[in-house]
Amino acid sequence: MKRVALTGLTLAVALAAGGLGYWAGHRGIPVPGLREWLSGDGTHAAGEPVATGAVVYYQEPDGKPIYSAEPRRTADGRAYRPVRASEDVSFDEPAAPPAQAAEAKAERKLLYYRNPMGLPDTSPVPKKDSMGMDYLPVYAGEEADDKVIKLSPGRVQRSGVRTEPVSRQVITRPIRVPGTVQLDERRVAVVATRSDAFIQEVAPVTTGDRVAKGDRLVRIYSPEIAAAGAQFLTDLNAAARGAPEGGARQRLENLGVPAEIVAEIERSRKVPITISWSAPRDGIVLERNVVDGMKVAAGDSLFRLADISTIWVNADVPEGELAAVRIGAPVTVRLRGRPETAFQGKVGLIYPQVAEATRTTKVRVELANRGGMLLPNMYADVEIGSGDAAPALTVPDSAVIDTGTRRIVILDRGEGRFEPREVKLGQRGDGRVAISEGVAEGDRVVVSANFLIDAESNLKAALSGLNPPQAKPSEPKPSQLKPSEVKP
Repeated sequence: MKRVALTGLTLAVALAAGGLGYWAGHRGIPVPGLREWLSGDGTHAAGEPVATGAVVYYQEPDGKPIYSAEPRRTADGRAYRPVRASEDVSFDEPAAPPAQAAEAKAERKLLYYRNPMGLPDTSPVPKKDSMGMDYLPVYAGEEADDKVIKLSPGRVQRSGVRTEPVSRQVITRPIRVPGTVQLDERRVAVVATRSDAFIQEVAPVTTGDRVAKGDRLVRIYSPEIAAAGAQFLTDLNAAARGAPEGGARQRLENLGVPAEIVAEIERSRKVPITISWSAPRDGIVLERNVVDGMKVAAGDSLFRLADISTIWVNADVPEGELAAVRIGAPVTVRLRGRPETAFQGKVGLIYPQVAEATRTTKVRVELANRGGMLLPNMYADVEIGSGDAAPALTVPDSAVIDTGTRRIVILDRGEGRFEPREVKLGQRGDGRVAISEGVAEGDRVVVSANFLIDAESNLKAALSGLNPPQAKPSEPKPSQLKPSEVKP
């Protein structure tokens, strides 16, 4: 009585899932008392095939998707139509004729019986699991590889399984980070005197003006330079009379007097009252710190200039992305005010420190400042190309099943056979992931329907084959064999 009640409950659950027809009609599940409920007269319309097999469920007489495990009637008194096993919808391939199937099985040697749910449990004799399901027979040739999952071609097609070959490719993964435009420190110059001086006249240049190398910036009067110039004239006159030249020339050079001024003193034999101080390089005026008539001390900054023909962009790369950045990696920089304009450069330096507050490291990119569009302290969007320059074995991202502790890909062995393979992953990017171990070039991996294969074929049981192999069942004792299996 308990078995009948349990079976009825199983039927009710299967009906609720819409799958009773498949399980009862094609798995051979017995339905106690179901034959006694038959009320049909066995008649059918002319030309229709005769329904065979047990009644697996009852359907609403108008064909609506309303089913019942027991005979019932509609509200207007019409009986539900019995649906037999041959009428139930099946998605499996048609089975071979009984005689042909029996002959095929007779030619193969029965090895053992395996758990119907794919668990690593076998038996030398027929048995049932805890749910009452029969263990499945395993014949010679079917036990070759416990790791291989076998699916019928029909199921493979219906599941939408798609595969791609493992190929060698260069993986690049752009790292997008913010950056700021900075001056090239090597192209910044300060205009200063090496002695106390008075500003006689300042050239008409202001902060932001562009100047060229040699342009006059300021005229100064320096008593110390004037004294050194007078001593230089004395040395020149003494040298003309055959006396050795003193060190006044060297003193003028030490005071930073331009070489052209020294040459002019030597030619004219006159010491100028004021001296012009010129720009040492092309660039823009960053600072102007002098006005007419002021006194400056030795070393005071008169002007600060910068050459912006080449400029730096410092990008803030998060600590977690730093390992993917290498010197010489290609970089694309876009100004936030000019997103349509892109500047191309390369990583020139990775600064050897991490900012404590932001956990980022500065990466320096050197760019040619075409058109002078890049100005100091501008914000920029930086895209750094990361990844190895050498090709690596890669598969699409969708091919990898990450369980948290292991990374698995499913290899397509052909003819509906699939094998899970544990792999080691490398760089990711461009929708692909590098595989450092576990596959070979040319292997085909499943890139879609991975989890449908898991659901239909109990992939978890197949993955247990990756663990140390379990002992195979021992030969059955003669007392456990059926009479037909005892060898003479």
